[in-house]
Amino acid sequence: MTSIESGLIASLSALISGADNVAITTHMHPDGDALGSSLGLLRYLAAAGKNALIVLNDRYPDSLAFLAGDDRDSIVIHEENPEAAASAINSADLLFCLDMSTFDRAENLKDMLERRSCTKVLVDHHLNPDSGRFSLVFSDTDISSTSELLYYILKAMPGTDGDAGKLPKKGAEALLAGMTTDTNNFSNSVYPSTFMMASELLAAGIDRDAIIASLYTNYRENRFRLMGRLLSENMVVTDFGVAYMIVDRTMAGKYDIREGETEGFVNIPLGIDCVRMSLLLKEEEDRFRVSVRSKKGTSANRCAALYFNGGGHELASGGKLFKGKDLHEGTAAEAARYIEAKTKEFLTDGK
Repeated sequence: MTSIESGLIASLSALISGADNVAITTHMHPDGDALGSSLGLLRYLAAAGKNALIVLNDRYPDSLAFLAGDDRDSIVIHEENPEAAASAINSADLLFCLDMSTFDRAENLKDMLERRSCTKVLVDHHLNPDSGRFSLVFSDTDISSTSELLYYILKAMPGTDGDAGKLPKKGAEALLAGMTTDTNNFSNSVYPSTFMMASELLAAGIDRDAIIASLYTNYRENRFRLMGRLLSENMVVTDFGVAYMIVDRTMAGKYDIREGETEGFVNIPLGIDCVRMSLLLKEEEDRFRVSVRSKKGTSANRCAALYFNGGGHELASGGKLFKGKDLHEGTAAEAARYIEAKTKEFLTDGK
């Protein structure tokens, strides 16, 4: 992915030129790619003189707050101010949905997004996009992240003309940060175009060292205390190639875990030679959130779709287990039994 179809770029340019109010939204529990791509687009639109707001279902993690910078006031959080979120969406004449293949991924924003009759644009890198609901679709699964896809889109726009140095600097920084987090700092889902993006932005003067320092050296101590507890006492490694860890509400409370502070934990067990798939479950009030990672040759996406009400990428996916539905008791012990039974079935059936 180094070029975007010229017809799509022309259509997008016309839509932006004709828009007065733009809303940008993304999936619930926004991660680095979701927030990075949203801020990258916001800053591009602001430089073009457009009135734009980012509307999120829930707040981004504290570890990503540095990305928002001076644009915090341009981010509306539905959980904190539902009236302002509804107003931003309902007054938009152009709506961008980033890093989510369907409106379902926006949780409490879903109904508003579906009802709004304005022009809608999708920019996403996940499988099975709900393309019929959008006026314009940019979708590519052979790319590291939505931030990377958006980078190539914005670079091709009139006024940028292929020159990364013409992108707003803070917007380019957000895009590079988003790509970095979604590749786990170039550890997975990396393509030639991913390195090209990084190279071009470095040449344009973006300080990658500062981004890395902000992303990976500013955690609270409790994150590492929990990590140690999980690895020493909680991690289960089965004899059929699956490792899993469960953070229940009691454990999360004991370590005062905030949103985003378990990011990356699921990747650690993949360093064990016999582990083909790793899962991390985090308990919420009515569900367990599930992260699934796998080594090449084992499909995290298919496993998440079959057993965890989810999906995503071939080697990196997510899902949910609902209490009272998937799990009758809704306990961590029951979740552990479910994981072992379903992943063993998945791997031994050769899926």
